[in-house]
Amino acid sequence: MFTQAHAAARADGAEILDLTVSNPTQADFPYDAKRILSALSSPEALAYDPQPKGILAAREAVAEYYRSEHNVFELDPESIILTASTSEAYSYVFRLLCNPDDEVLVPKPSYPLFEFLADLQDVKLVSYPLIYDHGWQVDFTSLYKAVTHRTRAVVLVHPNNPTGSYVAAEEIRSLNAFCREYGLALVVDEVFLDYSHDGIARSTFAANDQVLTFTTSGLSKISGLPQMKIAWLITSGPEEAKREALSRLEVIADTYLSVSTPLQLAVQRLLEERRNIQPLLLDRTRANLLELDQQLSHHKACSRLGVEGGWYATVRVPVTQSDEELAIEIMREKSVLVHPGHFYDFTSDGYLVLSLITPAHHFREGIRRIFELIDRQ
Repeated sequence: MFTQAHAAARADGAEILDLTVSNPTQADFPYDAKRILSALSSPEALAYDPQPKGILAAREAVAEYYRSEHNVFELDPESIILTASTSEAYSYVFRLLCNPDDEVLVPKPSYPLFEFLADLQDVKLVSYPLIYDHGWQVDFTSLYKAVTHRTRAVVLVHPNNPTGSYVAAEEIRSLNAFCREYGLALVVDEVFLDYSHDGIARSTFAANDQVLTFTTSGLSKISGLPQMKIAWLITSGPEEAKREALSRLEVIADTYLSVSTPLQLAVQRLLEERRNIQPLLLDRTRANLLELDQQLSHHKACSRLGVEGGWYATVRVPVTQSDEELAIEIMREKSVLVHPGHFYDFTSDGYLVLSLITPAHHFREGIRRIFELIDRQ
């Protein structure tokens, strides 16, 4: 119904204020087109020398990023495998760890990608809740109840999308202990790691040596370049388990050889683009968050949940109908597109999810219209 309402509004020619935008290339950010395109013009791109893990220079550029931005000084490029996307990286890991009908524990709420990827790999997802109590946290009681003899891994999103919550240091210790106890791997999505709203860098799982850990990220968010299909998968953990996993992952990667040579050759220069785009993205997320809080101060029936990083904010609204029905009403009556909470597997109604990288004038007007409608109810 929600998708149909959106399509109908566009068909009617209505100007839609899209407060769900996740593609920075469509959010009015300035890019240095000449510099980005020149990165793809290496003469070496005319030759093909397939490398299962990816070209060494590209993997060294990824390792340098972790050294300079996250103080991971001993990241071996041989522990890095380049992929065409984080989705592909997940597929590699699910194929590595799981037989059909094996289980992977995933957080709830989180974005809906995991369900589709798991279905493609014949893997069963079992959710564990994140609970909100003056901030988001892992519900470890539920996590222990969810594990079975078929469980193979725990997925983390650091920071989570859409809650914007980082995994706290004490939670990391508890998760490592949990995985050691049950012989599980950690699979960690860090695509939004660099976007902490307070400017304080958070630790990466790429250096986690306590249990077998697979950390993924890529250019899509780091450099705001989702069209440049380069991501990576970093394997860390106890040496023997890490060595065996990398050996098997190399076979999987060699089977696909999916990453294009021109993009691999451009990785170092495209990673440098983060220095230009990240300040712009962070400035906008902070400005939109401030605008949201200012408008919320005049609408006591609504509130914002705490958010530490990433590009999204969650607004709690009165439950007068389902979130989907509310989102459809907002679309039809106010021409504003928002995500209902159930899109991200919120367990109850009363939540709307808004993109903080929306152009500021659209964001300001969009939330004004939303609160106008809610106040009428």
